[in-house]
Amino acid sequence: MKIVQSQGIEIATEAFGDPADPAVVLVMGATASMLGWPATFCETLSHRARHVIRYDHRDTGLSTCVPLGRGAYDGEDMADDLLAVLDGYGIASAHIVGMSLGGYLAQMVALVAPERVASLTLLASEPLGWEGEPLPHIRPELLDHFGQLGRLDWTDGAAVEEFLFTIDRLSAGTTFDAAGARARIRAVMARSPHLPSMFNHATIGLRGDWTGRFRAIRQPVLVIHGAADPVLPPDNGRALAEGIAVARFLSIPGLGHELPDEVLPSLVEIVAAHTDQ
Repeated sequence: MKIVQSQGIEIATEAFGDPADPAVVLVMGATASMLGWPATFCETLSHRARHVIRYDHRDTGLSTCVPLGRGAYDGEDMADDLLAVLDGYGIASAHIVGMSLGGYLAQMVALVAPERVASLTLLASEPLGWEGEPLPHIRPELLDHFGQLGRLDWTDGAAVEEFLFTIDRLSAGTTFDAAGARARIRAVMARSPHLPSMFNHATIGLRGDWTGRFRAIRQPVLVIHGAADPVLPPDNGRALAEGIAVARFLSIPGLGHELPDEVLPSLVEIVAAHTDQ
């Protein structure tokens, strides 16, 4: 574990493998800490001669958190946190793997600091600054569930676990590992001293005009999308890949907005191959 300073806050990080190997930095989605990247995935990828780094977004895990409703930052600040992680490890350029919001932040960094990004792998992500016809987004069942957040009793551990479990269930694809989801949620709860703060991510916006900017990305890009994603349906991934000249698109049948254990071995191979290029 290593603490990195970013704009007056602390970002908790963890590294796997040899620092002399090419760096792969993993950027999770909204509300998710570094535990969203399973340790087995990080360790196995590091065995492919990669220096793998994962980190807690602000307001998650062991990074600096502010009370729910008091998040006064935007997407650009979270992109700067990613650059701070690179700086904290003395990394000039890294392969960035981003999921959902993490993919959005990765696109920002690839544009504002292209020399720092060797390649992008974007999972379950949407285009930064999309300017075309509206793309399909989160299913109503998930929106209805999030609407109950204001009534959640955060002192009731069982109720909190059930609320988070339902998010995972509604985000899954055609199969759902209930036991695995509960184990991951309990690990997150045990490691998060300020658990409600993660929902500050629901209110972040952008201070700049990014309209159409994703089309200017020039690093090698691999877009991976679950064919059954209920949060960002696959048309988002297709639009992202089609709008970037150097992008490839990979659809995974049955996969939702998730990283279930059964996809991790193949994901290691996919990321290793893409970052070999």
